[in-house]
Amino acid sequence: MAGRSGSQRQTVEVAGQRLRVSNLDKVLYPEAGTTKADVLDYLARVAHVLVPQAAWRPVTRKRWVDGVGTEDKPGKVFFRKDLEDSAPDWIPRAAIKHKDHTNTYPLANDPAVLAWFGQVAALEVHVPQWRFAPDGTPRNPDRMVLDLDPGEGAGLAECAEVALLCRELLDGMDLTAVPVTSGSKGIHLYVALDGTYTTEQVSDVAHELARALEADHPDLVVSDMKKTLRTGKVLVDWSQNNGNKTTVCPYSLRGRARPMVAAPRTWKEIKSPDLAQLDYLDVLERVESGLDPIAEQGWHGTSETEGPGPRAGRKAAEQPSSAGDGPSESKESKKSKKSGGNGAAGRTGKKGDDGAAPAPADRLAEYRAKRDATKTREPVPEESPAPREGEEPIFVIQEHHARRLHYDFRLEHSGVLVSWAVPKGPPLETDENRLAVQTEDHPMEYATFEGEIAKGEYGAGQVSIWDSGTIEIEKWREGKEVIAVLSGRPDGGLGGVPRRFALINAPGMGGEDNWLLKLMKDQSRSPRDRAARREAQRSSAPKKPRQGDARWTEELEEPPAPMLATAGGVGDLAPDDDWVFEMKWDGVRAIVGIVDGKAQLTSRNGRDMSALYPELQELAGLGADGADLHGAVLDGEIVALGAGHRPDFGLLQTRMKLTRKKEIEAAAEKVPVHLMLFDALRVPDDGGVRALMREPYTERREALLAAVEEGEHIHQPPAHGTSRDDADGRSGVDDAIESSLELGLEGIIAKRADSTYQPGRRSRNWIKIKNEKHQEVVVIGWRTGLGSRAGSIGSLLVAVPEDGGLVYAGRVGTGFDDRDLEEAAQKLRRIERKTPPADVPRADARDAHWVTPRLVGEVRYSEVTGGGRLRHPVWRGWRPDKDADDVGWEE
Repeated sequence: MAGRSGSQRQTVEVAGQRLRVSNLDKVLYPEAGTTKADVLDYLARVAHVLVPQAAWRPVTRKRWVDGVGTEDKPGKVFFRKDLEDSAPDWIPRAAIKHKDHTNTYPLANDPAVLAWFGQVAALEVHVPQWRFAPDGTPRNPDRMVLDLDPGEGAGLAECAEVALLCRELLDGMDLTAVPVTSGSKGIHLYVALDGTYTTEQVSDVAHELARALEADHPDLVVSDMKKTLRTGKVLVDWSQNNGNKTTVCPYSLRGRARPMVAAPRTWKEIKSPDLAQLDYLDVLERVESGLDPIAEQGWHGTSETEGPGPRAGRKAAEQPSSAGDGPSESKESKKSKKSGGNGAAGRTGKKGDDGAAPAPADRLAEYRAKRDATKTREPVPEESPAPREGEEPIFVIQEHHARRLHYDFRLEHSGVLVSWAVPKGPPLETDENRLAVQTEDHPMEYATFEGEIAKGEYGAGQVSIWDSGTIEIEKWREGKEVIAVLSGRPDGGLGGVPRRFALINAPGMGGEDNWLLKLMKDQSRSPRDRAARREAQRSSAPKKPRQGDARWTEELEEPPAPMLATAGGVGDLAPDDDWVFEMKWDGVRAIVGIVDGKAQLTSRNGRDMSALYPELQELAGLGADGADLHGAVLDGEIVALGAGHRPDFGLLQTRMKLTRKKEIEAAAEKVPVHLMLFDALRVPDDGGVRALMREPYTERREALLAAVEEGEHIHQPPAHGTSRDDADGRSGVDDAIESSLELGLEGIIAKRADSTYQPGRRSRNWIKIKNEKHQEVVVIGWRTGLGSRAGSIGSLLVAVPEDGGLVYAGRVGTGFDDRDLEEAAQKLRRIERKTPPADVPRADARDAHWVTPRLVGEVRYSEVTGGGRLRHPVWRGWRPDKDADDVGWEE
């Protein structure tokens, strides 16, 4: 473009248009010395990001023909709607007709228009939230704007806090917002819309959002324009969504004392304690580095006939994963599984006349020889104990993630736990046989062992108890055959029902240590077994969902209880193991069986939900390539999707309590639900049914994808894997957490790639990682509420002990119901004091009531700022089990 010096008039060419420019040395920003040439240069260099935001919108300009002046003496500003008569003919324009007049506006559809704005010192570019169609008619808004404007006593930090609160609400509505520091005092939030809502509808939603934020955060947010109400608070100005209102365009200069810019920012920047407004040099550096956080909301048409519109976003259920579900297991790896985890060892000795083996001098000698008691956490007794007398023998089945996942099947006999390694786990169906490799005897203390066996030690890996209980031994032929009934825990892997197993030595299967483990067809051999089975079924079995049929499916008498995940964090994922990561859906868990062309849906507590969600009957007809899904048993989550295709538990609740058929049918039309399938317990296979619960997660996942097709209401969301870092230092868990945050989901579920399905068991093979953090806090005071909380507690002031004192951690104003507030008021009024127990900023200390710092509570929060404040904390409850001295930072 033009040179940056000289005041003579000259003609330049910009984007194919000729423009006369003059007075390039004229200083438009005296305090910074920024000239018209600088302004023109800025506009030329940001045109590729500014034009997409302004294109097809009527532009209102603010002109400072003599410069912006100084802080003490501002320059004269001219507000301009109509296009100047002196404007070049090539500037695109559009008219808006009013009752008594017509305004003609320029359209900033190309860089040449921006250059002309710079020439006439139109420094601020203001546009509405809607665009013109190519035929000149206004479209519906393609965005919603919330203007966060700090009142006296508040600043950019408070605006950032409110911006994050807004983001929470918007995420819950499946709306994506981009923050823009305004270049003045506050922050604008630009929320992408699909153009299906009218200006009035968008204004109503924005107003309701502002009022909701004010109700939840009365000490911080105000939605009323009155200045008298805004002191120390942030106004959430929703009014700029009126069709006649405009907002300064992203990347526009501002007419402030210095050349500040309305700068799009990342949410990471908004969270930073160093957040500040940016000037044009800052923005130029960002743009030239390729950073454009608001690009997705820009117009990306290539011609006038194409028409404007933002890029369309993907639905939540269509988000791609960063990697596949992992490779299927090779024949070689499957073969190596059969080696077992601990290897074969010496046995129990020569059998006696009664079939029992005489105890050798030291039955645990081999066990001790393989272990160093100073290095392993396993029990290593110095000598073998004598057999127990007068007590029922016990069993334990342990899940052992060693070199290969296997299950250690241990039965008490002759004072020790006689042990087998079962690579695929105990069979739970009578037609399944399992290889069991006999290993060395283990001490009785091993029946309660759980934990990590150190790397480098024998059997290194994680051990957890899959089930345990008592046994009734029917037959024990040493080295040949064992038959026993195992009665486990109600929540154990055996399902809380006595199971009758047979172990048969099978040296022909590859070695003398190889045995065959099978579930006996006759499960009612002993009277104790039958009684225990009846009692277990009465106490723990869910109701059969299917009316008039003794079986839920032909293969299962009862629907299996779903496997459950254990709460944890990224640090709980063993780095040497392969993990796969799924999104955590905010809905209702469902086990689904397909019987005679119908889907039988059972809730976690055994409730029949089949009639409640009639649209999910679609699943029965979604067999791959038209196959019949009869006999399939699948696991998933029922969700209701909000306007932006994100789970909305509030919407789902409108469906959960209905009972009348007409109400259910009407609700299914208005609020349809979706089933997110993520696991398969059984699938049809060559005219029969393939049982999958003992198969690794990756094989179950492949079977699910192969057996079931996507439908209108049935989905198979992608998974992320693996946990190991790639060349860029990222891993599947990084991608999964990032995706869950972007989609506004609860978090993720990490699943061991080799883990089996354990019905009704809460296992550390599935770890749920939520997108939230918890912190214990000491309450040091409270502030009186406003509005509906007038006369009650508005927020609690909290601190965390640090270096012998208390460090202020912020205010908590959400998460309370009326009962919580009553309880808090009673507790705190009894321990009031006159002085604050910690240093509290003046804005938060205003009108505060102080208390003796001895009560402990717990909050949920997003992060800790650099200044030690909890960002958007939400009250979780009191912790009477903790003293103030016990509290410390958990990060």
